[in-house]
Amino acid sequence: MIRLLLPLLLITSLGLASLPASPALALDLDEIQEELSTNLDRLDKMRGKVSTEEEIEIGGNLISGLLGASPLVDDRRLQRYVNDVGFWVAAQSARSKLPWRFGVIKSKGINAFAAPGGYIVITLGLYQLLENEAQLAGVLAHEIAHVVRKHHLKVLQKTMKREFWTDLTVEAAGDMKHRKTMQKLINSGVQLYATGLDRKYEFEADLRGVVLVARAGYDPFAFLDVLTTIDSINPQSEALTVLMNTHPPTDDRLDALARKMDGRLDSYASGVDNADRFRKVMAAP
Repeated sequence: MIRLLLPLLLITSLGLASLPASPALALDLDEIQEELSTNLDRLDKMRGKVSTEEEIEIGGNLISGLLGASPLVDDRRLQRYVNDVGFWVAAQSARSKLPWRFGVIKSKGINAFAAPGGYIVITLGLYQLLENEAQLAGVLAHEIAHVVRKHHLKVLQKTMKREFWTDLTVEAAGDMKHRKTMQKLINSGVQLYATGLDRKYEFEADLRGVVLVARAGYDPFAFLDVLTTIDSINPQSEALTVLMNTHPPTDDRLDALARKMDGRLDSYASGVDNADRFRKVMAAP
């Protein structure tokens, strides 16, 4: 591979392709670029890198697994509202062009989940705990930050062998080998939702999330209010079981945010909370 790439790089960098050449020896720069790009793609595969298209496919399969256990709440107005808020917050991120999708699922548990490629769901139990739109934006922003930083994808890349990612190609989506490979990934991803991410990823998502909330024009301290509310609930509550098992202690998250924010976002505290609009959607039949 290296022997193939070096001559191509040398030809391009030295400008030899612009010199006169006989028809038999003439080089097609478009063909060279295409071949170079193909070989770089192969190198990326060998290193375990995943394209955006593959990331979206992986996320879609993972979120389908979650929806199989807890379907979406049958309320179009609610789902549209959560998507509107989510789209606006995601538009402030470095990956605004992802095909973001948001939803509320039928679950009494207090939690939210993100999947690679821009898929995010929040449980009805957590949604009903919120008091305004800024708090909703904070919860979604935390999950958006996970997707932007590719936290779940990074963990999956570490746990699955390098050869696994070489086999996983969007072009082979109809192949039996591809389907089996994807199923292995789904199984690992579902297990990841049960065990949780590394604590450092959760702390990072908290901090990046409040920044996104501020950029979107909301009060970033609303997310701290959500964490404070969760912290006031009996930690033995069945509704908190998954959240407590997959996230750092809530008081640790509050302390970490307080230290990192430390006056830096005070000027954004006057951001909107849209409490009236949130209550109208909550009250809808």
